[in-house]
Amino acid sequence: MLGFFSLSTFPNNAIKLVNSQSFVSTSATATTPTTISFTRYLRVKMSSDTLPPPPEKGIVVGCGGASVDFLAAVATYPKPDDKIRSTSLKVQGGGNAGNALTCAARLGLKPRLISKIADDTQGRDILDELVADGVDTSFLVVSEQGNSPFTYVIVDNQTKTRTCIHTAGNPPMVPDDLSRENLLSALDGARIAYFDGRLPETALVIAQEAVHKSIPILIDAERKREGLDDLLKLADYLICSAKFPKAWTEAPSLPSALVSILLRLPNINFVIVTLGEDGCMMLERSVNESSGTEEIDVDVLLESLKQQQKDESTSPTCISSSVTRLRAKGIGTLCGRLFLGTAEKILPSELIDTTGAGDAFIGAVIYAICADMPPEQMLPFAAHVAAANCRALGARTGLPYRTDPRLASFLQQSSQVITSLAK
Repeated sequence: MLGFFSLSTFPNNAIKLVNSQSFVSTSATATTPTTISFTRYLRVKMSSDTLPPPPEKGIVVGCGGASVDFLAAVATYPKPDDKIRSTSLKVQGGGNAGNALTCAARLGLKPRLISKIADDTQGRDILDELVADGVDTSFLVVSEQGNSPFTYVIVDNQTKTRTCIHTAGNPPMVPDDLSRENLLSALDGARIAYFDGRLPETALVIAQEAVHKSIPILIDAERKREGLDDLLKLADYLICSAKFPKAWTEAPSLPSALVSILLRLPNINFVIVTLGEDGCMMLERSVNESSGTEEIDVDVLLESLKQQQKDESTSPTCISSSVTRLRAKGIGTLCGRLFLGTAEKILPSELIDTTGAGDAFIGAVIYAICADMPPEQMLPFAAHVAAANCRALGARTGLPYRTDPRLASFLQQSSQVITSLAK
């Protein structure tokens, strides 16, 4: 389900409706087919004028926060004892898991959310908004008493920053809230399981069952949390905030911290750290090490990549090293590839609110994993989705739909029908 969408946002010659969930491009500027190479020579066959269908394996199970955000934009952040007026106000759904899965739903995936709310006005609003965006709420626990979680968000128009004051839901979710039957039903057919680090006891039970069913796990590590270490041991993918890697590993630099994370968590395929307007950094583990693989200090490699970056482009870009033995002083060595992604450059007049930008990035990465995007495509795609979200007030207002023409080139590439020449 794609949620609500208006065709009036597109030129008449840009698309025509085929059915309720697919659109065909008739624009003359459609991207032409390209040929790409991975580990073998591949032939790419695709239609350049058709918006491709979503990934076949598009069921995503997410466990974490779902809440209501009360957003107030102000000219400048108030001083103590000030009385000021808002320049705009919005009430909408929030919570890391709720936001990320909303993003995934708008991109065309089929997300299922496991969380807990109360049977109050806010809880009903949370539920209604998720359903409208195509998120499966069948596994949401609704308490007859207590309160649903909510957050006051103050958006500073001058500094383009936001301050969040969160009130947790009550009573909190516990593993017994989710029956064994519902747990197995939620995970049935899932391509990936996502956890935002909240509801740790319940999350661990779900993650353990996901491992048992060989369902890959993605963890959002925003900060150190109770029970997070147990989840990380089960993770296949990790996305974290700028401060988390060094805080968790006590490594002297960000690149060395990423090496430390992959050494300490041998199941993880890649770790991404989001850096706001500075883009992102990703370290991908490689299992194809050869005897002649070059060894280099990871901090030196980062500086080399930075020198290769071009500042002219306003669109997100990505550069990477070759497969290299990465040395982190006092920590160890790891064979892998280091990626450096840029953020989209947003005009000051277009930058409205960064609330939920990280959740949008994660939602796009989840889509990219389901669509088997290579990192070189995944990182710019996720940065593009996050930037779109920053152009409106709130964590969900600016989340793009799959039919957004700005996403066409990414989605067309990710759905290319690949036929191997070497059979």
